Amino acid sequence: MTMDKASQTSSDSPTRDTKVVSIECLKGSSKADEWTGDMLQTGDIVQELRLGSSINSIIRFKSPFKNGKSGVQKILNDAFKKKETSIVVRVRRGIDEFSEMQACIVPNDGKKNFVLRSIIDPNYVVGFLDRNEAECFDLQASRTTRMVNALTRTRLQDGYVSYPWERRMQEMLPVPNSSNFLSILLLPKASDRVASRYNDLEDTLARANAWLNAGQASGVPIVFMNIQTESLLTKISGETASSTVNAGSLSDLSNLANASLYGFEDYHGIDIGVVRAVRLWYAPIGGEFSIEIKLKEDDAKLGFAISRTEEGFIFISSVINQENVPATRSGLCNLYKLATDTSRLLVVSRVSNQKVLPWMVSSTGAIRCYDTVSLSQKLSLHRHTKVPILLHVFLWESALASSSGGSNRFRTVSSPVIQLPSEVQMAHHPNESHVLPLPPDASDSSDQITSDLSQSRLQRDTAGEASFRFHDFSLSSNWV
Repeated sequence: MTMDKASQTSSDSPTRDTKVVSIECLKGSSKADEWTGDMLQTGDIVQELRLGSSINSIIRFKSPFKNGKSGVQKILNDAFKKKETSIVVRVRRGIDEFSEMQACIVPNDGKKNFVLRSIIDPNYVVGFLDRNEAECFDLQASRTTRMVNALTRTRLQDGYVSYPWERRMQEMLPVPNSSNFLSILLLPKASDRVASRYNDLEDTLARANAWLNAGQASGVPIVFMNIQTESLLTKISGETASSTVNAGSLSDLSNLANASLYGFEDYHGIDIGVVRAVRLWYAPIGGEFSIEIKLKEDDAKLGFAISRTEEGFIFISSVINQENVPATRSGLCNLYKLATDTSRLLVVSRVSNQKVLPWMVSSTGAIRCYDTVSLSQKLSLHRHTKVPILLHVFLWESALASSSGGSNRFRTVSSPVIQLPSEVQMAHHPNESHVLPLPPDASDSSDQITSDLSQSRLQRDTAGEASFRFHDFSLSSNWV
């Protein structure tokens, strides 16, 4: 792109009503350089077209162009057919200012309509338009105003780009294809037997709060991360449809603020219900640890027992302290002892990379979780087949992850969703029954969480896949 000024007097210039071929900017450059003096601009008057890529083959066409824009299009069409697409355009700006652009000829909206694409910036595309010279001068004089208008009209563009999800989920996650995000979904509790009415949103929030506090009080090393409402669509009819709130106007929206179920009628006349569930997000205080339990031919038992809390968490309830059992060889015995010394439960979060945490509370109040019977059977099958067992457990201190980093027995595979400060500890509030974080200056002698593993809330049970009805047994845990 070049610019120069010709030394010619105003008497040599054509009259302002002369018909000329002018430049029309169709697509701006990637850096908006069309507004600088080096680029062709809308309103520039075309003075010369030079076709050809070598000096010996250059063909020049100078203004005035026969038939104006149509004549220029014919020149471009003939050159394109001959595959001579290289072109230099020389334009006049004002009386004595000139500029040039090297471009290539490309078709636009059909084979007979051609435009020029800049060699320097392929995003910049210009076309040709018939104007009189006065209009061109007016456009050139309004450059600043048009530049401001272009700034106002310009919108940021968005689009879709491909992403290697499968590879990222294999390489970037501690457990391939499984997230570190932990949550439980609580459906609103039905207030009658036919489930036509439900308790309000505040009741669901209170139950989520109680579930979290109860889990912490029993020794489960988790902390609150976030809570949100989640809308679920369902078909309703009869009394349920008549008792729900219908938001027919903006004034009705205030009635939905604390409603757990509201309905509306679609254009087919079908009553649709919107259930407002609550999703509680939580995280282990010290992250998740993986423990690989390798098995030998002479292993008659694994050496540990599992139980489940009322909140649905699976935990290691007992460990045999013997040298020749897998639990001791893997280091599970030592980690269990550390947990009991600090009044924590050694919660199992995954078995063979599959999450075994509670994930839903039904409208009857039953917690959907994994039962210890089927889990014991699977662990026993591992022992019989001699296939190593990979367990993930919750840690209660972030320092355990770093201190165990060099150990062959433990391996850190994930961390909390949000890194928690090391001074966060869990203790009983002096006047409350729930658990709160201690401030950094709290003394080490603060009361810690205590749990009685023999109480009825830590019980052995079995959960049916369909009914979620738990059957209590006299034994307190399952040995494997």
